[in-house]
Amino acid sequence: MHSHPCEVVHVHLYADNFPPNARTVPHRHGQAFAYAYVLEGSVRSTLEGQPTATYHQGEDWVEPPGAHHVQAENTSTTKPAKLLVVFIANPGDALKTDDPK
Repeated sequence: MHSHPCEVVHVHLYADNFPPNARTVPHRHGQAFAYAYVLEGSVRSTLEGQPTATYHQGEDWVEPPGAHHVQAENTSTTKPAKLLVVFIANPGDALKTDDPK
């Protein structure tokens, strides 16, 4: 039997609610890997250096470690949007750091 070294990582699950017309400030998720799945509504998202994309209920996207998330917003002015966000990170790593103002 072979022995393989194993690294400890933490998995964090969040339900992220976007009220109508809500948006996030530009931010990063440090060295965490982020996966987002749209549970309800539609969300427009832009990672630095990539085209803006709109994701609808049942669609998903990933953010690699170190990615700069310059925009995330609910596309509706009347209906909420909801995401399931999964972060895979090293223990103690920050999961979200907003850009300085």
